[in-house]
Amino acid sequence: MKLFPDIALILFAYLLGAIPFGYIFTRKYLGKNILELGSGNIGSTNVERIGGKKLGILTQICDVSKGLIPVLLVYFLIINDTYSFGDYCIYLVALATIIGHDFSVFLKLKGGKGVNTTLGASVLLAPVAVGISILIYFLVKWKYKTVSIGSIVLALTLLVFELISHKVGLLFYYLLICTALILVKHIPNIKRLLNKTEPTAVA
Repeated sequence: MKLFPDIALILFAYLLGAIPFGYIFTRKYLGKNILELGSGNIGSTNVERIGGKKLGILTQICDVSKGLIPVLLVYFLIINDTYSFGDYCIYLVALATIIGHDFSVFLKLKGGKGVNTTLGASVLLAPVAVGISILIYFLVKWKYKTVSIGSIVLALTLLVFELISHKVGLLFYYLLICTALILVKHIPNIKRLLNKTEPTAVA
């Protein structure tokens, strides 16, 4: 039963990540289905467009937190010698919460684009890369006034910074998957960018 704590943590991470805060908040406070409004995305950008800045910020905080909490829990258990996890486990836990957000079991595998949850899940694993990618995100968003461009560049920055600054290892492969997920989830945005129909950032 040695693998049981690993599997239990991964399942917990997925289920926590799958909680669709954007959907819940817009239902509760606006009486609307976010899946049928705007881009149909449950992330903070679409929530802000539909419900305003406060609701968008609340969604963002919750999406970041649900990425952070499972990874923080693994660190806590390791530090306190509660259980000896395999090196891979913390990365699988982080990925599980991101996949939960992107493909929520509570929304028939619909979900968000995973940027905020990826940042929350990755901040303890790659703090410098996350910090730099956030800075570049804001610079790109300011220049192009488009959230999706900033998000795509953020994802690529995470991966490129890790590749340049460290040897290829588990963290690199983890960030590679994170970047791939973000890019795949942004395919509709990329098509709109090419067609010059992508909406600008919320003021």
